[in-house]
Amino acid sequence: MAEGLLLVGCGKMGVAMLSGWLDQGTDPASVVVVEPTEALRSPLQARGVMAVASADDIPEGFWPDCIVLAVKPQMMAEVTGNFARFVGPQTQFLSIAAGTTIGFFEGVLGEQAAIVRTMPNTPAAVGKGMLVACANAHVTAAMRVRADELLSAVGAVAWIEDEGLMDAVTGVSGSGPAYVFYMIECMTAAGVDAGLPEELAAQLASQTVYGAGALAHAAAEDPGTLRKNVTSPGGTTQAALEVLMADDGLAPLMHRAVGAATKRSRELGG
Repeated sequence: MAEGLLLVGCGKMGVAMLSGWLDQGTDPASVVVVEPTEALRSPLQARGVMAVASADDIPEGFWPDCIVLAVKPQMMAEVTGNFARFVGPQTQFLSIAAGTTIGFFEGVLGEQAAIVRTMPNTPAAVGKGMLVACANAHVTAAMRVRADELLSAVGAVAWIEDEGLMDAVTGVSGSGPAYVFYMIECMTAAGVDAGLPEELAAQLASQTVYGAGALAHAAAEDPGTLRKNVTSPGGTTQAALEVLMADDGLAPLMHRAVGAATKRSRELGG
């Protein structure tokens, strides 16, 4: 009977996911990690997790119900085939590799493999990620529940039925953290130009983005309503928004940015 969890790759995202699982009560003894870098394996063993260097070192008799593929997309073709022996009706493969399609995994593992493709983003490293998942026809309802539990350990989870939407997902949430980081950079620089010390400007920009995001997440109102709530007629916020909401302001720029990321995602996915 398939049971247990096999994590392949323990870089930043793999570590974040593993930490989330353990923090939520997953038994370390039920997890095996395949990670070729010894320096990354040692800390895992201290937490009671078995970490091995290759697929050949997985203990005989261990048969996972879920294999999480957390290696870089360019390494996926080389790595995935090593786990084809686990394909069966009790085991699903869950990939967090950007741009790597379900069709790719079916080509490597066989068309009968149960596969969940996900698109995470970097805030998953602090448990605040946005993860979007898409499953093939062999993923059962129980497997979806299992995948949802594993992914929700590092953030919010949404499911889509049309894998073609993954490119747009990449354009909004996959690449999105970089847009926000750049906004913080720009707000900081603008604050310095307005006369603030750089350290203070950076603190104001970073905390304001963090707080506004938390408020948008917690509030019952939509972002447009929240914006209007803090915009007094003729006030400072309105003056700034007249610039940001101009015909050549933030909206068309963001449309072009997301469109460019979506287009590039399609190109990379072949």
